Amino acid sequence: MVEEQNKKEKKFIRKIRDQYRLIIYNDTTFQSVWSTKLSRLKVFTITSLLSAVIVVLVILLIATTGLREYIPGYPKAEYRQMLVRSALQVDSLETELKKRDEFFKGIQAIVSGEVPEDNLIIETEVEPNEIEFQEYNHDSVFQDKLLAEQLSLSIQNNENKNTGLSQIHFFVPLEGVVSNQFDAGKDHFGIDLVSGPNARISSVLGGTVIFAGWTLETGYVMYIQHESNLISVYKHNAELLKKTGDRIKAGEAIAIVGNTGELTSGPHLHFELWYEGKALNPEQYIDF
Repeated sequence: MVEEQNKKEKKFIRKIRDQYRLIIYNDTTFQSVWSTKLSRLKVFTITSLLSAVIVVLVILLIATTGLREYIPGYPKAEYRQMLVRSALQVDSLETELKKRDEFFKGIQAIVSGEVPEDNLIIETEVEPNEIEFQEYNHDSVFQDKLLAEQLSLSIQNNENKNTGLSQIHFFVPLEGVVSNQFDAGKDHFGIDLVSGPNARISSVLGGTVIFAGWTLETGYVMYIQHESNLISVYKHNAELLKKTGDRIKAGEAIAIVGNTGELTSGPHLHFELWYEGKALNPEQYIDF
């Protein structure tokens, strides 16, 4: 049994190693044109190498040319670009939605009289070194307001801390004209004041700055916490003169009127007044 198997193996090896001659004749003269010796092993080896080379060349041809787009199920170039662009847009939208939600949570905490967490402050892609500040002559702008400020301060310091809103004396935040009035039905929880260029913005009451920074929609913004659960908001400023944590006196200059942020159509101040989490109409308490 073993001998027969060995004989078969030797016979198979002889077959694949047997030499054959391939001859090409001239059909007219029957003269030999070309000849070569071949074996079954050599033919198998050459055929395998040629097949591998052909497969590699076909793969390279399809991968490096536009022929790959004819493969069933392979997306076209414009479709791939659309997919990449859509993925980038979705990622950007998710980031912006997360920032918006965090910002709204911070605003809700502020109007509820709570202190927002530091991570609720929205950071934008604007680098500090890319922001250009204009130089203002603050002394010349504020000099004609000193007398009115001193008079307002004297009235404010003599007030009873427990008086009602109707008895509180509010300092006018900006000398200007009301261009857009309070309308809670349209989600406009404040008024818009238009004034001259480089006009100063003043705090309506004494208090503490709880937020002073940049947001994408409203530009440079400042929130001030006052007594009696009052919060005043100043948006679209060109420059902020105070920072978070600063103590502010009534009538003190806090910012310069500007036109920053996406939700603005011109230089103005958007002013809001909140009491115990509810938006008030500033025109009912301040004589503009």
